[in-house]
Amino acid sequence: MSLKYAVLAALLEGEASGYELSKSFDVSLANFWPATPQQLYRELERLAQDGMIEARVVQQERRPNKRLFTLTDTGRHELSAFAAEPPRRPAALRDEFLIKIQAMDGVDPEATRALVEERMSWARGKLARYERVRERLLDGRTEEHYLAEADRIGPYLTLMGGITLETDIIRWCERALAILKRRAPLS
Repeated sequence: MSLKYAVLAALLEGEASGYELSKSFDVSLANFWPATPQQLYRELERLAQDGMIEARVVQQERRPNKRLFTLTDTGRHELSAFAAEPPRRPAALRDEFLIKIQAMDGVDPEATRALVEERMSWARGKLARYERVRERLLDGRTEEHYLAEADRIGPYLTLMGGITLETDIIRWCERALAILKRRAPLS
């Protein structure tokens, strides 16, 4: 899959500038499809050239003009066709951290503990951000009420996936730290 479909999916939320899309990626999509702002802007240009999105320029005082992007019918059709197809292959996890853990034997145990604690801190930070997004989406409603009334539930379902992933990472880190503590040499 290319960044193209992630950008098209992000634009389902409505018209957005490149900057707004970048922030949206940081909050919602980065957990499963990260992209730098430069990659996003290049992809926006390609999508506009291919007729999948349209851009309009908004004049601003004291700031550079900004371009706002929207999906075209062609873009919606392309995204719908993509969403209906099964994935080509299951997701593959590529994580440098896990390679380091695999190779930890013989490494200073404190260095390994520090790596795990750092990963747990990152996961807690992401989980806190996801929970803030969740609260903003729910806007005082129960989850059941939101899911029954929302126009789109895809963003909420992917958010739930991110929350589950970060919660599981925290649990794994806590267990790994307990194991490392039990295996620590007696002094």
